[in-house]
This record gives sequence, C-alpha cells and structure tokens, in this order.
Amino acid sequence: MPTSSIVEADKSPRILVISVRGFRFQAANCCIYELEDLLTNLESAQLHAPIPDRGFDIARKIYRGAKYISGSDNLALNVAPFPQELVLEHEYDLLFAVLDNPWQFHLLESIKGWRDKCRHTACFITEMWQPDLKSTRLFKEPWSSFDHIFLGVTECVAGLNELIKPPVTYVPPAVDTLRFSPYPNPPQRLIDVSCVGRRPTGIHDALVKRAEQDNFFYYHDTLRGKLEIGNPREHRILLANLFQRSRYNITNYAKFNSTEETGGTQEIGYRFFEGAAAGTVMLGLPPAGDAFPRYFDWEDPIIEVDLSGADVVDAIAELDTQPERLEQISRRNVANCLLKHDWSYRWRDMLATFDLKPSPEMIKREQYLHELAHSILSEIDK
Repeated sequence: MPTSSIVEADKSPRILVISVRGFRFQAANCCIYELEDLLTNLESAQLHAPIPDRGFDIARKIYRGAKYISGSDNLALNVAPFPQELVLEHEYDLLFAVLDNPWQFHLLESIKGWRDKCRHTACFITEMWQPDLKSTRLFKEPWSSFDHIFLGVTECVAGLNELIKPPVTYVPPAVDTLRFSPYPNPPQRLIDVSCVGRRPTGIHDALVKRAEQDNFFYYHDTLRGKLEIGNPREHRILLANLFQRSRYNITNYAKFNSTEETGGTQEIGYRFFEGAAAGTVMLGLPPAGDAFPRYFDWEDPIIEVDLSGADVVDAIAELDTQPERLEQISRRNVANCLLKHDWSYRWRDMLATFDLKPSPEMIKREQYLHELAHSILSEIDK
C-alpha cells in the first residue's frame, strides 16, 4: 500500500470523494469518473482512490465473518485489520463515496478518522439489480456507515429501503453536457450510425449488411471481452467526439441482453444521456415504466425500432427524407440535456439532502448551461 498521506488543514476542501478508479478500469465506469472530475474541478473536492491489496481483502473477509456472527458493525470493524492509507486532519461537510456496486463499502476503512471528521456521509451506487436484493451478502455490508444512499437505478429503491436503515433515493444517470454538446460550433456528422457497447444482434447485422452494400458509415465495437481504459478522461473525450459526428445512435435500455443479471427489470442506461447530449437521433428501445418518459419528456427523444433489426434500415431511410425533423430532434435532445441532465443538477439535488449548496463555480456552470440551451432552442422557433 502507498505511504500514508496527511491532508493539510489550510487546504480545507469541504467534500471528500471516494472513488473506485484506483482498481476499476472498465470503460463503463468512465461515466461516473466524469462526475468525480467535475467535483474536483468545480467543488475543489479531494479525491481519494484507494488500491485494495491482499491485506485489504483479508480484512474485508474477517469483517464479514465477524458481522455475520455478531450482527454488530462496530465489533466487526474492531477485529478487521483494515490498512489505512489516508489520515484526515480537518473536518469535511460531506464524505461522498461513488461506487459501481454495493460490495465496495470497505474502501472507506482505508481512511483513518473519517467517522469523526465527516459531518455527513453519502454513497452513490450506480448499479444494482433485483437479484442483488436476495443475496445474503447484502446484509453483511456496513450500510449504517452512511446517512443516505443514492441509487442509480429505479427498480431497487423500494426493496432496498425495506432492507436497510439509511434512506434510499433514486438519482438518474447524467453526463457532462458541455463535453458532449456539439454546440456552439457543431462539427459535420460524417458517421451515419454509431453503436457503442452492447448491441442487438439483429440491428447490428442489418446495419453491417447496409454498410457492405452502400456508401454508409456504421461505427461499432469490434473487440471482445472486458474493455479496460487507461485514461478515463481521454475515453470520454473520444466518445463525445464520436457521438457529435454521428447522425444516428443505437440506444437501448440498460443490459437489455442480460436478463439473468438484471432479473428482467429495465433501466435507463447512460447511453441515452450521452447520445441525446451529443445531438444524435437515437434509435432503439427505451425501458418500460414511467422513468423514461419522466426524464425524457420532449418530442422524439428516441425513435423506437424492433430489436430484431427488421425495421431499422427502413426507419433510417424514412427519417433521411425529413431533414428538418432530424435537425429539430437533434437540437431538442442537446438543449434538454443541457437543461436537465448535466451532472451539476444531480449534484445539487444530492447536496440538498444535507442542506448544503453547490459552489459558486457550479452555479455559474448551471447558468451557462441554461444560456446555451435556450440559444439552441431559439433556432427551432425561427
């Protein structure tokens, strides 16, 4: 483990962000690292990204065993030898842990004194599914360490609220809309269709066939296995540039082809926010339920096509005869994301839970987002 570090009192950041970026390198995680970067830049938050080693893993197993036998978080912590690499010497308004699943809480034990030095504690868990609620491991996790749990999926909120003491609130995905927005200087959209990440086989096959036969640029992943990223920021810049230059984007509800993992529930994936913020015309299937129409409450946020791919080529051909409609869809998608789906809005909502306010820099960002959005919408009304 790295040598212990001490936070100097004269710097006094008010937010301490705990990240899994020290050991989670998947491309999918880059969207939440984007939130963390925004907090370090505009909230002057301190970022701590522990790198768990074998000693940490052993301590976690001892903790879970002691918790299972005694039912006491305090007793389990007293016997678990967690190595501590960060020492806090001043107080924070909020400790904010950003995790990609509910099995990573023990990262906090790498920080000495965090319970005494952090006035509020919150955790943002970006992914959790119905089968997780039935896991016996869930009850061994130190939920009581937090004042509030923010959950990035809708379908587990009620169930988790019944199982743990801290209140649980849904926080939808978001995006750095200024990074993904093609305005104020939109580039040419030279890519006909992009599809990044999971893809429906039928739609993919139909688009590959179209690309083989015509002057048609279909961009898609060709790698297999886990996609790991060396530099999350560079990956997000690349993804934003790709979508800004795509006319259409294939977008479906999260993990649509992994029902065993999701338990059959449907959630709004990050790709909806990225594709809309970049001004693509999205083709695919949104999740069932009331969440999608609540958060994408404008005209034509997605053009629905069948996952079999039977109608996707015809849908594109029909849309291509309506350039004015395509331009309006693109502008509405970008403007509404600037108004509703920037990470700054999610951050404001989470801070309000603790009667805290965003920094002046974050407020200035929101003001600019509104100005840019209204300038984009004004072109539709002309």
